[in-house]
Amino acid sequence: MKPPRQPIDGVLLLNKPVGITSNAALQKAKWLLNAKKAGHTGTLDPFADGLLPLCFGEATKFSAYLLEADKHYRAVLQLGVTTTTGDPEGEVLSTREVTVSRADISAVLPRFTGEIEQIPPMHSALKHQGRPLYEYARAGIEIDRPPRKVTIRALELIECDPPRVVLDVQCSAGTYIRTLAQDIGAVLGCGAHLTALTRTTAGGFTLGQAHTLTVLEALEASQRHALLLPADCLVAHLPAIQLDDADAAALCQGRSVPHLTELQGLTRIYTAAHVFIGLADADAGQLLPRRLIATQQA
Repeated sequence: MKPPRQPIDGVLLLNKPVGITSNAALQKAKWLLNAKKAGHTGTLDPFADGLLPLCFGEATKFSAYLLEADKHYRAVLQLGVTTTTGDPEGEVLSTREVTVSRADISAVLPRFTGEIEQIPPMHSALKHQGRPLYEYARAGIEIDRPPRKVTIRALELIECDPPRVVLDVQCSAGTYIRTLAQDIGAVLGCGAHLTALTRTTAGGFTLGQAHTLTVLEALEASQRHALLLPADCLVAHLPAIQLDDADAAALCQGRSVPHLTELQGLTRIYTAAHVFIGLADADAGQLLPRRLIATQQA
């Protein structure tokens, strides 16, 4: 019999395999760690693989900061074929001859670099009236979706052997790589869909740091727990302030504390013993509690 679930806190960098949902991968890791509370920081479709940071316990309070971070992908496109979903899981809509060259493809990529507009795909988890769009899509209902602004920070042609094209994409959160593939195919005049997708970075984390479910299964429980990163790794990009014990205790009790600092905005807070207690807003010489580690509160 499996022991009672423990209050485990931390971040696991998972290399999600192709063929399962992000939630299924999360639940498997949660079971392997025997954790109570868990969440992930951005869905990868079942056909996609790569970096999927998972948060456990108190780390889930800070998952939004990674969810909003830039992502990096390796995307494989098949030119000449469009599908209902923009990926290999959909039905083929059209097939066209591919006559474009590497030069043709290179010439259109700058049009998709910088701030662009995307229409979210119907086969996505984006909500409309409380229901994800994919539920409407499965019922054959088309919902009007206003375009949304996203930022493609870098778009590089890695391999080009038409109809197969491989792109390296660095983008803001909320970017749909399937839509990017479809839009590039439309501009080229032959259509395209995404056949493979690998997330290689998320925020400051890389795929090389990630662990597979197969490796996790082979480890002892203590070894699995040793792979967890501390919760503050999710907010390492923010400035940090160290407080004495009295001010740290006051902040943990939900009170603001005076602090002479030139910092403004969201700040990581640590005790005198270098223990992370959460986030505070620095404003006009005051630290106002924003998001705190529950186990540190008195």
